[in-house]
Amino acid sequence: MRQRFNWRGGNQIQLMVDGEQFFPAMLAAIEQAESSLLLEFYLAISGKITDRFIHALTDAARRGVIVRLIIDGFGGRGLSRADRQRLQAAGIRLVIYNPLQLNKLTRNFARDHRKLMVVDERIAFIGGAGLADEYWLSERPGCPWHEVMCRIEGPVVADLVSLYQQLWFRCTGKSLPAPSARPDQGPALMKVTTVQGLYQQDIKVAFLNHVNAARERVWLATAYFMPSFSIRSALRKAAERGVDVRVMVAGPYTDQFWVYHASKRYYRRLLKAGVRIYEYEPRFLHAKVGLVDTWVSLGSCNLDHWNLRWNLEANVEVVEPALTAQVEQLIRADLEQCTEITASEWSKRPWYRKLKELVWALLSQLVLKIK
Repeated sequence: MRQRFNWRGGNQIQLMVDGEQFFPAMLAAIEQAESSLLLEFYLAISGKITDRFIHALTDAARRGVIVRLIIDGFGGRGLSRADRQRLQAAGIRLVIYNPLQLNKLTRNFARDHRKLMVVDERIAFIGGAGLADEYWLSERPGCPWHEVMCRIEGPVVADLVSLYQQLWFRCTGKSLPAPSARPDQGPALMKVTTVQGLYQQDIKVAFLNHVNAARERVWLATAYFMPSFSIRSALRKAAERGVDVRVMVAGPYTDQFWVYHASKRYYRRLLKAGVRIYEYEPRFLHAKVGLVDTWVSLGSCNLDHWNLRWNLEANVEVVEPALTAQVEQLIRADLEQCTEITASEWSKRPWYRKLKELVWALLSQLVLKIK
């Protein structure tokens, strides 16, 4: 079932950068929940931050809050059996999306990559973080991962509830009560956009439409830079007509080193067209943020080949001057911690780097041909 949402006014949105900001806010919201908690996470790994969430969720369930949790079958492999038993013993309804099975073959590639939490159908958190210490304080080099979430109140929350309920029905066959309308809370105009594999690609379409109409700037931060031809073409054309096009990607700190090398195959033509490319150095850049003129899109989607082909993704589009200013400030600050890749320097890289990039690019193309 295709699910599309309309623009809704009257929303309030707060940008939260890194786990030090968004995890305490999410935990506080759980502690204040009165009726329901809906959680959906791709990544769930037992550890310090997950333990804090389990404590908060079990406390909520024991005081009568209905708690529903969807975890992806692949991304949730690191959630221990003991932690799953703790959740279920407290009465939390735990659902695993698409559990891994050998007889499913390529259907195992279909993953729920969304990151969403809704409290009392009133407050929503959405972005790119998972329940894992990688997003929290860590002593390992390159950590914690650089990520953003946003806190939302207002009419658009009902659409996020509806999105969750559709997946719950798909996984369990059980319908949940229709979401109630929410009163206006602020000035933000917002829209929920999704990707459901090749079946529905509204996030990509929205990004392309805004890039094609851009007049001043197209700034994109993404963890995995494996964009489709249509996105690469749109970025090049925007730069060629004088738009300030900047792409910030993960540098040497990454959890997918093959993507880091394979993505380099796209640099030459983009740089030649005038696109400015930056590699983020201090940590793993895991944020997914698009800023086109005054329009903002953020959420779980990286706009790469794999996300767009196999995953469930969820973003919010936002038009609100204060958020636009916040996102601009965030990207500018992050760019100062990047190494810019220039066309002249790129042409001088050694042959062995070119060979490594070619090998990983060819392998990535083979993977994408899997059906």
